Amino acid sequence: MTAIERSRTVAVVGAGTMGQGIAQVALLAGHPVLIHDIDAPAAAAAVAAVRDRVERLVAKGRLDRAEADDAVGRIAAAGAPAELADAALVIEAVVEDTAVKRRLFETLEGVVAPDCLLATNTSSLSVTELAAGLAHPGRFLGLHFFNPAPLLPLVEVVSGFATDPAAADRAYATVLGWGKSPVRCADTPGFIVNRIARPFYAEAFAVYEERGADPATIDAVLRESGGFRMGPFELTDLIGQDVNEAVTRSVWESFFRSPKFTPSLAQRRLVQSGRLGRKSGRGWFPYGDDATRPEPHTAGPERAPDKVTVVGDLGPAAALAELMEEAGIAVTAVGHGGPYIQLPGEGQLVLADGKTSVEFTDVVYFDLALDYREAGRIALSAGEDTSESTLAEAVGLFQALGKKVSVIGDVPGMIVARTVAMLIDLTADAVARGAASAEDVDTAMRLGVNYPLGPTEWHGRVGRDWAYDLLHHLDERCPGGRYAPSLALFKLGYAGDDTAEGDLDDVDDLEDAEYAEEFDDADRGEGEAR
Repeated sequence: MTAIERSRTVAVVGAGTMGQGIAQVALLAGHPVLIHDIDAPAAAAAVAAVRDRVERLVAKGRLDRAEADDAVGRIAAAGAPAELADAALVIEAVVEDTAVKRRLFETLEGVVAPDCLLATNTSSLSVTELAAGLAHPGRFLGLHFFNPAPLLPLVEVVSGFATDPAAADRAYATVLGWGKSPVRCADTPGFIVNRIARPFYAEAFAVYEERGADPATIDAVLRESGGFRMGPFELTDLIGQDVNEAVTRSVWESFFRSPKFTPSLAQRRLVQSGRLGRKSGRGWFPYGDDATRPEPHTAGPERAPDKVTVVGDLGPAAALAELMEEAGIAVTAVGHGGPYIQLPGEGQLVLADGKTSVEFTDVVYFDLALDYREAGRIALSAGEDTSESTLAEAVGLFQALGKKVSVIGDVPGMIVARTVAMLIDLTADAVARGAASAEDVDTAMRLGVNYPLGPTEWHGRVGRDWAYDLLHHLDERCPGGRYAPSLALFKLGYAGDDTAEGDLDDVDDLEDAEYAEEFDDADRGEGEAR
Protein backbone atom coordinates (compact mmCIF):
# COMPACT_ATOMS: atom_id res chain seq x y z
CA MET A 1 0.00 0.00 0.00
CA THR A 2 1.34 3.42 -1.00
CA ALA A 3 0.03 6.47 0.79
CA ILE A 4 -0.58 9.77 -0.96
CA GLU A 5 2.63 11.78 -0.92
CA ARG A 6 2.76 14.56 1.68
CA SER A 7 3.57 17.07 -1.05
CA ARG A 8 0.19 16.43 -2.73
CA THR A 9 -2.84 18.55 -1.92
CA VAL A 10 -5.77 17.29 0.12
CA ALA A 11 -9.02 19.17 -0.43
CA VAL A 12 -11.99 19.24 1.92
CA VAL A 13 -15.42 20.30 0.68
CA GLY A 14 -17.63 21.50 3.51
CA ALA A 15 -16.58 24.15 6.02
CA GLY A 16 -18.47 22.87 9.05
CA THR A 17 -17.05 21.36 12.22
CA MET A 18 -16.27 18.01 10.63
CA GLY A 19 -14.73 19.55 7.52
CA GLN A 20 -12.51 21.77 9.64
CA GLY A 21 -11.42 18.79 11.75
CA ILE A 22 -10.50 16.68 8.72
CA ALA A 23 -8.62 19.62 7.20
CA GLN A 24 -6.64 20.04 10.43
CA VAL A 25 -5.68 16.34 10.46
CA ALA A 26 -4.43 16.45 6.86
CA LEU A 27 -2.64 19.75 7.43
CA LEU A 28 -0.70 18.60 10.48
CA ALA A 29 0.22 15.43 8.61
CA GLY A 30 2.13 17.64 6.19
CA HIS A 31 -0.18 18.13 3.19
CA PRO A 32 -1.12 21.37 1.49
CA VAL A 33 -4.85 21.74 2.25
CA LEU A 34 -7.69 23.53 0.49
CA ILE A 35 -11.14 24.08 1.99
CA HIS A 36 -14.05 24.74 -0.35
CA ASP A 37 -17.64 25.53 0.53
CA ILE A 38 -20.60 26.77 -1.49
CA ASP A 39 -20.57 29.67 0.97
CA ALA A 40 -17.21 31.37 0.26
CA PRO A 41 -17.09 33.36 3.54
CA ALA A 42 -17.67 30.09 5.43
CA ALA A 43 -14.63 28.54 3.73
CA ALA A 44 -12.49 31.55 4.69
CA ALA A 45 -13.78 31.33 8.27
CA ALA A 46 -12.96 27.62 8.36
CA VAL A 47 -9.36 28.31 7.30
CA ALA A 48 -9.09 30.93 10.04
CA ALA A 49 -10.54 28.48 12.58
CA VAL A 50 -8.03 25.79 11.67
CA ARG A 51 -5.14 28.25 11.89
CA ASP A 52 -6.42 29.33 15.30
CA ARG A 53 -6.47 25.72 16.51
CA VAL A 54 -2.90 25.28 15.30
CA GLU A 55 -1.87 28.34 17.33
CA ARG A 56 -3.61 26.90 20.38
CA LEU A 57 -1.59 23.70 19.99
CA VAL A 58 1.57 25.82 20.14
CA ALA A 59 0.31 27.56 23.27
CA LYS A 60 -0.33 24.18 24.90
CA GLY A 61 3.15 22.94 24.00
CA ARG A 62 1.87 20.25 21.63
CA LEU A 63 3.37 21.78 18.49
CA ASP A 64 6.55 23.77 18.03
CA ARG A 65 6.62 27.23 16.50
CA ALA A 66 8.36 26.24 13.27
CA GLU A 67 5.90 23.45 12.55
CA ALA A 68 2.97 25.76 13.21
CA ASP A 69 4.33 28.49 10.93
CA ASP A 70 4.82 25.91 8.18
CA ALA A 71 1.31 24.52 8.64
CA VAL A 72 -0.60 27.80 8.59
CA GLY A 73 1.13 28.64 5.31
CA ARG A 74 -0.13 25.45 3.67
CA ILE A 75 -3.89 25.95 4.15
CA ALA A 76 -6.12 28.17 2.05
CA ALA A 77 -9.72 28.58 0.92
CA ALA A 78 -10.77 27.59 -2.60
CA GLY A 79 -13.41 29.83 -4.11
CA ALA A 80 -14.51 27.42 -6.83
CA PRO A 81 -14.33 23.66 -7.49
CA ALA A 82 -11.93 24.31 -10.39
CA GLU A 83 -9.29 25.38 -7.84
CA LEU A 84 -9.20 21.78 -6.56
CA ALA A 85 -7.78 20.46 -9.85
CA ASP A 86 -4.38 19.54 -8.38
CA ALA A 87 -5.76 17.64 -5.37
CA ALA A 88 -4.76 14.02 -4.87
CA LEU A 89 -7.64 13.43 -2.46
CA VAL A 90 -10.94 15.28 -2.07
CA ILE A 91 -12.99 14.53 1.05
CA GLU A 92 -16.60 15.70 1.13
CA ALA A 93 -18.20 16.73 4.43
CA VAL A 94 -21.39 18.48 3.34
CA VAL A 95 -25.04 17.99 4.32
CA GLU A 96 -26.29 14.36 4.54
CA ASP A 97 -28.35 14.52 1.37
CA THR A 98 -27.82 12.01 -1.43
CA ALA A 99 -28.79 14.39 -4.24
CA VAL A 100 -26.50 17.17 -2.98
CA LYS A 101 -23.53 14.86 -2.62
CA ARG A 102 -24.02 13.24 -6.04
CA ARG A 103 -24.15 16.61 -7.78
CA LEU A 104 -20.98 17.65 -5.97
CA PHE A 105 -19.02 14.57 -6.98
CA GLU A 106 -20.18 14.75 -10.58
CA THR A 107 -18.79 18.31 -10.63
CA LEU A 108 -15.53 17.27 -8.96
CA GLU A 109 -15.05 14.40 -11.38
CA GLY A 110 -14.88 16.88 -14.21
CA VAL A 111 -12.21 18.92 -12.42
CA VAL A 112 -9.70 16.65 -10.71
CA ALA A 113 -6.98 14.49 -12.25
CA PRO A 114 -7.61 10.80 -13.09
CA ASP A 115 -5.51 9.63 -10.13
CA CYS A 116 -7.37 11.75 -7.55
CA LEU A 117 -9.31 9.81 -4.93
CA LEU A 118 -12.84 11.03 -4.18
CA ALA A 119 -14.15 10.30 -0.68
CA THR A 120 -17.33 10.94 1.25
CA ASN A 121 -17.43 11.38 5.01
CA THR A 122 -21.05 10.21 5.17
CA SER A 123 -22.07 8.29 8.28
CA SER A 124 -25.36 6.95 6.98
CA LEU A 125 -25.72 7.11 3.21
CA SER A 126 -24.77 4.38 0.75
CA VAL A 127 -21.32 4.85 -0.74
CA THR A 128 -22.40 2.71 -3.68
CA GLU A 129 -25.41 4.93 -4.39
CA LEU A 130 -23.35 8.12 -4.15
CA ALA A 131 -20.93 6.75 -6.76
CA ALA A 132 -23.65 5.56 -9.14
CA GLY A 133 -23.56 8.61 -11.41
CA LEU A 134 -19.79 8.80 -11.75
CA ALA A 135 -17.92 7.90 -14.89
CA HIS A 136 -15.09 6.43 -12.79
CA PRO A 137 -16.66 5.02 -9.59
CA GLY A 138 -13.62 2.86 -8.89
CA ARG A 139 -11.77 5.76 -7.24
CA PHE A 140 -14.72 6.63 -5.00
CA LEU A 141 -14.97 5.43 -1.37
CA GLY A 142 -16.04 6.41 2.10
CA LEU A 143 -13.71 7.89 4.71
CA HIS A 144 -15.87 8.18 7.80
CA PHE A 145 -14.07 10.22 10.46
CA PHE A 146 -15.49 10.51 13.96
CA ASN A 147 -16.11 13.85 15.63
CA PRO A 148 -13.92 15.59 16.74
CA ALA A 149 -11.71 14.36 13.93
CA PRO A 150 -8.40 15.72 15.33
CA LEU A 151 -8.92 13.80 18.59
CA LEU A 152 -10.69 10.53 17.73
CA PRO A 153 -8.40 8.01 16.02
CA LEU A 154 -10.96 5.85 14.20
CA VAL A 155 -11.62 6.16 10.47
CA GLU A 156 -13.93 3.73 8.66
CA VAL A 157 -12.59 3.10 5.15
CA VAL A 158 -15.70 2.07 3.23
CA SER A 159 -15.56 0.29 -0.11
CA GLY A 160 -18.62 0.67 -2.30
CA PHE A 161 -19.73 -1.97 -4.77
CA ALA A 162 -17.60 -0.40 -7.52
CA THR A 163 -14.62 0.80 -5.43
CA ASP A 164 -11.29 -0.37 -6.80
CA PRO A 165 -9.36 -2.29 -4.09
CA ALA A 166 -6.26 -0.26 -4.98
CA ALA A 167 -8.12 2.97 -4.22
CA ALA A 168 -9.24 1.63 -0.84
CA ASP A 169 -5.68 0.48 -0.10
CA ARG A 170 -4.27 3.91 -0.96
CA ALA A 171 -6.83 5.69 1.20
CA TYR A 172 -6.20 3.27 4.09
CA ALA A 173 -2.43 3.82 3.89
CA THR A 174 -2.93 7.58 3.74
CA VAL A 175 -5.06 7.92 6.88
CA LEU A 176 -2.82 5.41 8.65
CA GLY A 177 0.10 7.73 7.85
CA TRP A 178 -1.89 10.59 9.35
CA GLY A 179 -1.75 8.81 12.70
CA LYS A 180 -5.28 7.46 12.53
CA SER A 181 -6.52 3.90 13.16
CA PRO A 182 -8.34 2.94 9.98
CA VAL A 183 -10.63 -0.08 9.67
CA ARG A 184 -11.92 -1.55 6.44
CA CYS A 185 -15.58 -2.24 5.84
CA ALA A 186 -18.00 -2.92 3.03
CA ASP A 187 -20.81 -0.55 2.12
CA THR A 188 -23.44 -1.91 4.49
CA PRO A 189 -26.01 0.13 6.46
CA GLY A 190 -24.31 1.84 9.38
CA PHE A 191 -20.87 0.62 8.23
CA ILE A 192 -19.30 -0.91 11.38
CA VAL A 193 -19.94 1.30 14.40
CA ASN A 194 -23.47 2.50 13.67
CA ARG A 195 -24.51 -1.04 12.74
CA ILE A 196 -22.95 -3.01 15.59
CA ALA A 197 -23.77 -0.43 18.29
CA ARG A 198 -27.56 -0.66 17.89
CA PRO A 199 -28.11 -3.27 20.66
CA PHE A 200 -26.28 -1.13 23.23
CA TYR A 201 -29.18 1.31 22.99
CA ALA A 202 -31.96 -1.06 21.96
CA GLU A 203 -31.57 -3.59 24.77
CA ALA A 204 -31.45 -0.89 27.44
CA PHE A 205 -34.59 0.68 26.01
CA ALA A 206 -36.24 -2.76 25.87
CA VAL A 207 -35.49 -3.47 29.54
CA TYR A 208 -37.01 -0.07 30.37
CA GLU A 209 -40.09 -0.75 28.22
CA GLU A 210 -40.48 -4.16 29.90
CA ARG A 211 -40.50 -2.29 33.24
CA GLY A 212 -37.39 -4.14 34.29
CA ALA A 213 -35.54 -1.09 35.59
CA ASP A 214 -35.42 2.71 35.37
CA PRO A 215 -32.93 4.56 33.13
CA ALA A 216 -30.58 5.57 35.97
CA THR A 217 -30.31 1.97 37.19
CA ILE A 218 -29.75 0.52 33.70
CA ASP A 219 -27.03 3.09 33.02
CA ALA A 220 -25.34 2.35 36.35
CA VAL A 221 -25.35 -1.41 35.73
CA LEU A 222 -23.84 -1.05 32.25
CA ARG A 223 -21.16 1.31 33.56
CA GLU A 224 -20.27 -0.34 36.86
CA SER A 225 -20.80 -3.98 35.87
CA GLY A 226 -20.43 -3.97 32.09
CA GLY A 227 -17.47 -1.60 32.05
CA PHE A 228 -18.98 0.78 29.48
CA ARG A 229 -17.87 4.38 29.85
CA MET A 230 -21.41 5.79 29.66
CA GLY A 231 -24.84 4.24 29.91
CA PRO A 232 -27.12 4.33 26.84
CA PHE A 233 -29.66 6.71 28.39
CA GLU A 234 -27.11 9.37 29.33
CA LEU A 235 -25.24 8.83 26.07
CA THR A 236 -28.31 9.32 23.86
CA ASP A 237 -29.14 12.44 25.88
CA LEU A 238 -25.64 13.69 24.96
CA ILE A 239 -25.91 12.67 21.30
CA GLY A 240 -29.47 13.97 20.96
CA GLN A 241 -32.49 11.66 20.98
CA ASP A 242 -33.50 12.83 17.50
CA VAL A 243 -30.04 12.11 16.10
CA ASN A 244 -29.71 8.69 17.74
CA GLU A 245 -33.21 7.60 16.76
CA ALA A 246 -32.67 8.76 13.18
CA VAL A 247 -29.57 6.54 12.91
CA THR A 248 -31.45 3.57 14.36
CA ARG A 249 -34.39 4.14 12.03
CA SER A 250 -32.06 4.51 9.03
CA VAL A 251 -30.28 1.21 9.78
CA TRP A 252 -33.63 -0.51 10.41
CA GLU A 253 -35.10 0.73 7.10
CA SER A 254 -31.90 -0.11 5.22
CA PHE A 255 -32.04 -3.69 6.51
CA PHE A 256 -35.64 -3.93 5.27
CA ARG A 257 -37.07 -3.47 8.77
CA SER A 258 -35.22 -6.40 10.28
CA PRO A 259 -36.44 -7.06 13.86
CA LYS A 260 -32.78 -7.03 14.91
CA PHE A 261 -32.82 -3.23 14.53
CA THR A 262 -36.39 -2.30 15.51
CA PRO A 263 -36.49 1.24 16.95
CA SER A 264 -37.77 1.96 20.46
CA LEU A 265 -41.28 3.31 20.94
CA ALA A 266 -40.20 4.95 24.20
CA GLN A 267 -37.45 6.85 22.38
CA ARG A 268 -39.92 7.83 19.63
CA ARG A 269 -42.18 9.39 22.26
CA LEU A 270 -39.23 11.37 23.64
CA VAL A 271 -38.49 12.76 20.19
CA GLN A 272 -42.14 13.55 19.54
CA SER A 273 -42.39 15.42 22.84
CA GLY A 274 -39.28 17.51 22.09
CA ARG A 275 -37.28 15.95 24.92
CA LEU A 276 -34.12 15.62 22.89
CA GLY A 277 -31.55 15.47 25.69
CA ARG A 278 -29.06 18.03 26.92
CA LYS A 279 -29.64 20.40 24.02
CA SER A 280 -33.34 20.79 24.90
CA GLY A 281 -32.90 20.71 28.67
CA ARG A 282 -34.56 17.33 29.12
CA GLY A 283 -34.36 13.85 27.64
CA TRP A 284 -34.31 10.67 29.68
CA PHE A 285 -32.95 12.89 32.45
CA PRO A 286 -33.50 16.56 33.34
CA TYR A 287 -30.72 19.12 32.76
CA GLY A 288 -30.14 22.63 33.95
CA ASP A 289 -28.78 24.41 37.00
CA ASP A 290 -31.53 23.19 39.38
CA ALA A 291 -32.06 19.73 37.81
CA THR A 292 -31.81 16.73 40.12
CA ARG A 293 -30.32 13.62 38.54
CA PRO A 294 -32.15 10.40 39.51
CA GLU A 295 -30.12 7.88 41.49
CA PRO A 296 -29.92 4.19 40.52
CA HIS A 297 -31.75 1.67 42.65
CA THR A 298 -29.36 0.28 45.25
CA ALA A 299 -30.44 -2.44 47.68
CA GLY A 300 -30.12 -1.89 51.41
CA PRO A 301 -27.65 -3.93 53.50
CA GLU A 302 -28.27 -7.64 53.98
CA ARG A 303 -26.41 -10.36 55.86
CA ALA A 304 -24.06 -12.45 53.73
CA PRO A 305 -24.35 -16.25 53.84
CA ASP A 306 -21.64 -18.05 55.82
CA LYS A 307 -21.24 -20.75 53.20
CA VAL A 308 -22.27 -21.64 49.64
CA THR A 309 -21.88 -24.54 47.23
CA VAL A 310 -20.69 -23.86 43.71
CA VAL A 311 -22.29 -26.46 41.47
CA GLY A 312 -20.65 -26.99 38.07
CA ASP A 313 -18.59 -24.53 36.05
CA LEU A 314 -19.76 -20.94 36.43
CA GLY A 315 -18.15 -20.07 33.09
CA PRO A 316 -17.84 -16.27 32.72
CA ALA A 317 -18.54 -15.93 36.45
CA ALA A 318 -15.92 -18.46 37.60
CA ALA A 319 -13.97 -15.75 39.43
CA LEU A 320 -16.77 -15.48 41.98
CA ALA A 321 -15.60 -18.63 43.79
CA GLU A 322 -12.25 -17.05 44.64
CA LEU A 323 -13.86 -13.72 45.54
CA MET A 324 -16.28 -15.41 47.93
CA GLU A 325 -13.45 -17.25 49.66
CA GLU A 326 -11.50 -14.01 50.00
CA ALA A 327 -14.58 -12.46 51.62
CA GLY A 328 -14.67 -15.22 54.25
CA ILE A 329 -17.53 -17.22 52.75
CA ALA A 330 -16.89 -20.96 52.88
CA VAL A 331 -17.12 -22.42 49.36
CA THR A 332 -17.73 -26.08 48.55
CA ALA A 333 -17.30 -27.05 44.91
CA VAL A 334 -19.31 -29.79 43.18
CA GLY A 335 -17.95 -30.55 39.75
CA HIS A 336 -21.07 -31.92 38.06
CA GLY A 337 -24.50 -30.37 37.46
CA GLY A 338 -25.46 -26.74 37.55
CA PRO A 339 -24.07 -24.27 36.88
CA TYR A 340 -25.32 -22.29 39.89
CA ILE A 341 -24.41 -21.20 43.40
CA GLN A 342 -26.42 -23.06 46.03
CA LEU A 343 -27.34 -20.74 48.91
CA PRO A 344 -27.78 -22.00 52.50
CA GLY A 345 -31.54 -21.51 52.41
CA GLU A 346 -31.84 -23.87 49.41
CA GLY A 347 -32.26 -21.06 46.90
CA GLN A 348 -29.98 -20.84 43.86
CA LEU A 349 -28.00 -18.01 42.33
CA VAL A 350 -27.67 -18.36 38.55
CA LEU A 351 -25.79 -16.35 35.91
CA ALA A 352 -28.16 -14.73 33.40
CA ASP A 353 -28.91 -17.26 30.66
CA GLY A 354 -31.90 -15.84 28.82
CA LYS A 355 -34.46 -17.50 31.06
CA THR A 356 -36.53 -16.00 33.87
CA SER A 357 -36.68 -16.63 37.60
CA VAL A 358 -40.43 -17.22 37.47
CA GLU A 359 -39.79 -20.49 35.64
CA PHE A 360 -38.21 -21.96 38.77
CA THR A 361 -39.08 -22.34 42.41
CA ASP A 362 -36.46 -20.30 44.23
CA VAL A 363 -33.91 -18.80 41.84
CA VAL A 364 -32.17 -15.42 41.74
CA TYR A 365 -30.38 -14.47 38.54
CA PHE A 366 -27.24 -12.30 38.53
CA ASP A 367 -25.97 -10.32 35.58
CA LEU A 368 -22.80 -10.65 33.55
CA ALA A 369 -19.84 -8.44 34.51
CA LEU A 370 -16.80 -7.42 32.52
CA ASP A 371 -14.64 -8.26 35.53
CA TYR A 372 -16.30 -9.52 38.70
CA ARG A 373 -13.35 -8.44 40.81
CA GLU A 374 -13.38 -4.86 39.55
CA ALA A 375 -17.15 -4.44 39.10
CA GLY A 376 -18.67 -1.89 41.46
CA ARG A 377 -22.27 -2.99 40.98
CA ILE A 378 -24.14 -6.20 40.20
CA ALA A 379 -27.75 -6.54 39.06
CA LEU A 380 -29.98 -9.29 40.47
CA SER A 381 -33.44 -10.37 39.35
CA ALA A 382 -36.00 -12.51 41.11
CA GLY A 383 -39.39 -13.96 40.23
CA GLU A 384 -42.69 -14.07 42.05
CA ASP A 385 -41.83 -17.44 43.61
CA THR A 386 -38.40 -16.39 44.82
CA SER A 387 -38.41 -16.24 48.60
CA GLU A 388 -37.47 -13.03 50.35
CA SER A 389 -34.80 -14.89 52.28
CA THR A 390 -33.14 -16.18 49.10
CA LEU A 391 -33.09 -12.71 47.57
CA ALA A 392 -31.67 -11.31 50.81
CA GLU A 393 -28.92 -13.95 50.85
CA ALA A 394 -28.05 -13.14 47.22
CA VAL A 395 -27.91 -9.41 47.95
CA GLY A 396 -25.81 -9.97 51.05
CA LEU A 397 -23.40 -12.23 49.18
CA PHE A 398 -22.52 -9.60 46.58
CA GLN A 399 -22.41 -6.86 49.19
CA ALA A 400 -19.85 -8.96 51.05
CA LEU A 401 -17.77 -8.88 47.86
CA GLY A 402 -17.82 -5.09 48.00
CA LYS A 403 -20.48 -4.56 45.33
CA LYS A 404 -23.50 -2.33 45.23
CA VAL A 405 -26.55 -4.35 44.26
CA SER A 406 -29.43 -3.31 42.01
CA VAL A 407 -32.48 -5.58 42.06
CA ILE A 408 -34.32 -5.35 38.73
CA GLY A 409 -37.42 -6.97 37.30
CA ASP A 410 -37.53 -10.54 36.10
CA VAL A 411 -36.47 -9.82 32.51
CA PRO A 412 -34.77 -12.60 30.50
CA GLY A 413 -31.11 -11.95 29.85
CA MET A 414 -31.06 -9.08 32.35
CA ILE A 415 -29.05 -6.01 31.22
CA VAL A 416 -25.35 -6.55 30.52
CA ALA A 417 -25.77 -10.17 29.45
CA ARG A 418 -28.40 -9.59 26.76
CA THR A 419 -26.56 -6.50 25.50
CA VAL A 420 -23.25 -8.32 25.14
CA ALA A 421 -24.89 -11.37 23.56
CA MET A 422 -26.56 -9.20 20.92
CA LEU A 423 -23.31 -7.32 20.20
CA ILE A 424 -21.57 -10.68 19.71
CA ASP A 425 -24.34 -11.95 17.43
CA LEU A 426 -24.44 -8.86 15.21
CA THR A 427 -20.66 -8.98 14.89
CA ALA A 428 -20.62 -12.67 13.99
CA ASP A 429 -23.25 -12.05 11.32
CA ALA A 430 -21.49 -8.97 9.91
CA VAL A 431 -18.15 -10.78 9.71
CA ALA A 432 -19.71 -13.83 8.08
CA ARG A 433 -21.33 -11.60 5.45
CA GLY A 434 -18.03 -9.89 4.64
CA ALA A 435 -18.92 -6.50 6.10
CA ALA A 436 -15.63 -6.33 8.02
CA SER A 437 -13.09 -8.53 9.77
CA ALA A 438 -13.59 -9.48 13.41
CA GLU A 439 -10.40 -7.60 14.29
CA ASP A 440 -11.59 -4.44 12.57
CA VAL A 441 -14.99 -4.62 14.28
CA ASP A 442 -13.28 -4.92 17.66
CA THR A 443 -11.01 -1.97 16.86
CA ALA A 444 -13.93 0.12 15.64
CA MET A 445 -16.05 -0.50 18.72
CA ARG A 446 -13.22 0.18 21.16
CA LEU A 447 -12.02 3.34 19.42
CA GLY A 448 -15.27 4.62 17.94
CA VAL A 449 -17.59 4.22 20.93
CA ASN A 450 -15.17 3.42 23.77
CA TYR A 451 -16.40 -0.12 24.48
CA PRO A 452 -14.29 -1.89 27.10
CA LEU A 453 -13.88 -4.88 24.79
CA GLY A 454 -14.65 -5.56 21.17
CA PRO A 455 -17.51 -8.03 20.60
CA THR A 456 -15.17 -10.80 19.45
CA GLU A 457 -13.00 -10.21 22.53
CA TRP A 458 -16.14 -10.51 24.66
CA HIS A 459 -17.01 -13.73 22.84
CA GLY A 460 -13.63 -15.21 23.64
CA ARG A 461 -14.03 -14.26 27.29
CA VAL A 462 -17.54 -15.62 27.89
CA GLY A 463 -17.12 -18.87 25.96
CA ARG A 464 -17.97 -19.86 22.44
CA ASP A 465 -21.55 -21.11 23.01
CA TRP A 466 -22.61 -18.71 25.81
CA ALA A 467 -24.08 -15.99 23.57
CA TYR A 468 -25.81 -18.50 21.29
CA ASP A 469 -27.45 -20.31 24.20
CA LEU A 470 -28.58 -17.08 25.89
CA LEU A 471 -30.12 -15.72 22.69
CA HIS A 472 -31.75 -19.07 21.93
CA HIS A 473 -33.48 -18.92 25.32
CA LEU A 474 -34.40 -15.26 24.82
CA ASP A 475 -35.86 -16.02 21.41
CA GLU A 476 -38.07 -18.72 22.94
CA ARG A 477 -39.41 -16.25 25.50
CA CYS A 478 -39.57 -13.20 23.23
CA PRO A 479 -40.37 -14.60 19.76
CA GLY A 480 -40.41 -12.44 16.66
CA GLY A 481 -36.87 -12.72 15.35
CA ARG A 482 -35.09 -10.02 17.33
CA TYR A 483 -33.20 -12.54 19.47
CA ALA A 484 -32.98 -15.40 16.99
CA PRO A 485 -29.25 -16.28 16.91
CA SER A 486 -27.62 -15.91 13.52
CA LEU A 487 -26.31 -18.90 11.62
CA ALA A 488 -22.85 -17.38 11.96
CA LEU A 489 -23.13 -17.40 15.76
CA PHE A 490 -24.38 -20.99 15.70
CA LYS A 491 -21.32 -22.01 13.70
CA LEU A 492 -19.00 -20.13 16.04
CA GLY A 493 -20.63 -21.77 19.03
CA TYR A 494 -20.23 -25.32 17.78
CA ALA A 495 -17.27 -25.11 15.40
CA GLY A 496 -14.45 -27.30 16.63
CA ASP A 497 -16.72 -29.20 19.03
CA ASP A 498 -15.26 -32.66 19.62
CA THR A 499 -18.68 -34.17 18.97
CA ALA A 500 -19.32 -32.23 15.76
CA GLU A 501 -18.65 -34.24 12.62
CA GLY A 502 -20.36 -31.98 10.11
CA ASP A 503 -23.16 -34.46 9.36
CA LEU A 504 -26.49 -35.61 10.79
CA ASP A 505 -24.76 -36.89 13.92
CA ASP A 506 -24.66 -33.22 14.94
CA VAL A 507 -28.45 -33.22 15.22
CA ASP A 508 -28.33 -36.09 17.69
CA ASP A 509 -25.63 -34.30 19.66
CA LEU A 510 -27.78 -31.16 19.84
CA GLU A 511 -30.83 -33.15 20.89
CA ASP A 512 -28.76 -34.76 23.65
CA ALA A 513 -27.61 -31.31 24.75
CA GLU A 514 -31.20 -30.06 24.83
CA TYR A 515 -32.26 -33.10 26.89
CA ALA A 516 -29.44 -32.44 29.34
CA GLU A 517 -30.48 -28.79 29.52
CA GLU A 518 -34.06 -29.79 30.35
CA PHE A 519 -32.74 -32.14 33.04
CA ASP A 520 -30.68 -29.31 34.55
CA ASP A 521 -33.72 -27.02 34.49
CA ALA A 522 -35.75 -29.61 36.36
CA ASP A 523 -32.97 -29.96 38.92
CA ARG A 524 -32.84 -26.18 39.30
CA GLY A 525 -35.83 -25.35 41.46
CA GLU A 526 -36.41 -28.80 42.97
CA GLY A 527 -38.09 -30.29 39.93
CA GLU A 528 -40.77 -27.59 39.68
CA ALA A 529 -39.62 -25.80 36.52
CA ARG A 530 -42.51 -24.34 34.55
